[in-house]
Amino acid sequence: MIQGMNVILVSYPLSGVRGFYQYYQRNNIIYIDENLPEQDKYFVCAHELGHMFLHKKANAIFMDTRTHFTTSKYETEANDFAIRLLLSDDFINEYQGYTLEQISRITGYSVKLIELRLK
Repeated sequence: MIQGMNVILVSYPLSGVRGFYQYYQRNNIIYIDENLPEQDKYFVCAHELGHMFLHKKANAIFMDTRTHFTTSKYETEANDFAIRLLLSDDFINEYQGYTLEQISRITGYSVKLIELRLK
């Protein structure tokens, strides 16, 4: 998914977070908790790519821990980017007429993410 995108992918046992994105010295670095199931690793990677493309200069960790600024808008945008990357238009068209719950069970993604994808 990230080959040729100038991204350093670090798999490491993270405590308390599933992953995060860091822009450091002109390097794009995505950290993913190595203990996550494979499908979760793909979603976290896609989510962090969303931060890379949409919020490169935003330091969400700093904002969360040192300010009163809410980062929920950034997280929703990154989730939207991720689910659109992972579930193509062709996939969505193939399952037209299925309920959110059915698509959720088929894909393993939460109903909330499926709902976000279908908007």
